[in-house]
Amino acid sequence: MTTSPVQAGSASPTGRPRVVIVGTGFGGLFAAQALKKAPVDVTVIGKTSHHLFQPLLYQVATGILSEGEIAPATREILKRHENTRVVLGEVTDIDLTNRTVTSTVLGRTSVHPYDELIVAAGAGQSYFGNDQFAEFAPGMKSIDDALELRGRIFGAFELAELATDQSEIDRLMTFVVVGAGPTGVEMAGQIAELAHRTLKHDFRNIDPTTARIILLDAAPLVLPSFGERLGGKARRQLNEMGVEVQLGAMVTNLDENGIEVKDSDGTSRRINAATKIWAAGVQASPLGKQLAEQSGAAVDRAGRVSVLPDLTLPGHPEVHVVGDMINLDKLPGVAQVAIQGGRYSADAIKRRIAGKPAAAPFKYFDKGSMATISRFSAVADIGKFRFGGFIAWVLWLVVHLMYIVGFKSRVTTVFHWAISFLGRGRSQRVATQQQVYGRLALEHLGPEFEQSKTGGLADDAPAEDLTGRRSA
Repeated sequence: MTTSPVQAGSASPTGRPRVVIVGTGFGGLFAAQALKKAPVDVTVIGKTSHHLFQPLLYQVATGILSEGEIAPATREILKRHENTRVVLGEVTDIDLTNRTVTSTVLGRTSVHPYDELIVAAGAGQSYFGNDQFAEFAPGMKSIDDALELRGRIFGAFELAELATDQSEIDRLMTFVVVGAGPTGVEMAGQIAELAHRTLKHDFRNIDPTTARIILLDAAPLVLPSFGERLGGKARRQLNEMGVEVQLGAMVTNLDENGIEVKDSDGTSRRINAATKIWAAGVQASPLGKQLAEQSGAAVDRAGRVSVLPDLTLPGHPEVHVVGDMINLDKLPGVAQVAIQGGRYSADAIKRRIAGKPAAAPFKYFDKGSMATISRFSAVADIGKFRFGGFIAWVLWLVVHLMYIVGFKSRVTTVFHWAISFLGRGRSQRVATQQQVYGRLALEHLGPEFEQSKTGGLADDAPAEDLTGRRSA
């Protein structure tokens, strides 16, 4: 492992305050954009090299959009920000006393000193203490997740076409989505559209319309945050599309061949299914626990940090925490909370630098929530208005287009939406074995394998190839 020669506490080359932003999601990106003309030096540290428009991941998984349309390169977005540097790396440590952030990528460790820090590391999938479920039920939090699910979904139909045993065909053509929140509802709806519209005439030995799509949740409602009326509307719409909605059903175990469920009456049962998708629960970045331990702030069961009304940590006015990582006034884990928090923190930094009084406490402006059920149908909860149907769907399209970064991405997104929603096609149906098995293979081989194959960051003599083969 190598370490970059950055000295903690070293002065910025320009003499300006150093702002470090952890995360390239909505919170981090909008904070960086708000600091474009500020007299500061900004370092943005991202675990990936792209900004992810996470609300549309399910469309990548079901072949509507390509990953590039919802994940533009962070460097490209911020290329005109002359005061901003983008760094690839996973943040492993934040030292509040010495004011440093440590990141690592492929064995190379870098230390970044800061004067102001914005932590917007987001949240990952939560399996509620059953992390072993991830092996057979991928979540929906990254491009890798979406591509793996695309391979699993389309691959299941391909394998069913080859099968001769009816029980095996039934297993392959059963899709279980765990979690009846917006992501789960949208995912289940799109798999149903795949089976009943897109793939309807593509196979000879199987009938895709007989596929079984099951939406499971331990809660008693679909889309509970939208209320009983809209949740009921969504459930009826899903039923009409052929989705089996099973509520009060808690997942107790799962494996490669199926899933075990305990119903609200205490009975247990098993559903044989090749494809399982986990869309239930989130867990804040582990960096939240680090921040809490050093600052004395409380942390909840989901790993979210209790911040002050100005989104800073107790005793550390220079540390701002935004987005899914915060526990404040029961704010929802949606993109708008991160966007508004990022902008608020950036403004607070500019005010401090200019010697202006602190702004009023952060106040979240709720712009509402929306979720699609199928083409031409969605539900919307905006202020006092709760409605569903075609108008909600059109509004959903417009709002999501507004937040997709880049003109080119907007144009191609509209084009691919037209193909999928007006026609029957899906422009992104490529599914490979690497998509399906790559994650599991890398986890099995470990991080040393990744480093041995990169051909980069080799300050020392190359280590012995762990596979016994020559790297390309």
